[in-house]
Amino acid sequence: MQSYEKLLERGMKKVPKASESGGRFQIPGARVLNQGMKTFIANFLEISQALRREPNHLMKFLLKELATSGEIRGKSAEFTGRFPQPLIEKKIEIYIKNHVLCQECGKPDTKLIRKDRLVFLKCEACGAKHPAKKI
Repeated sequence: MQSYEKLLERGMKKVPKASESGGRFQIPGARVLNQGMKTFIANFLEISQALRREPNHLMKFLLKELATSGEIRGKSAEFTGRFPQPLIEKKIEIYIKNHVLCQECGKPDTKLIRKDRLVFLKCEACGAKHPAKKI
């Protein structure tokens, strides 16, 4: 019979090494442009596609959080008012925390499901289902 240390060493050799990349969930940084009293997110559709969410849902959240008006124009989003890039990125992080990441396992493999008048965040990785925060 082998000693515990030798069995542990043999087992650790078979465990795959962790990657240093920080995971597969990479969200592109918001490219924010300020022109006069307007703020544009040039890569808005790219961000919503990376989050696997409808652009209108993300836009509705940002409009409420920034307390302004705006619209989606092509691949970009336009907001009335001047907002710095760090503020917009912070709001997107809040959106990710509340409407994208699973509360149980923390993975981004979720989708929003509407049942009657309620919206649920259903995780495709672990199967958890939680009510989504209302926008």
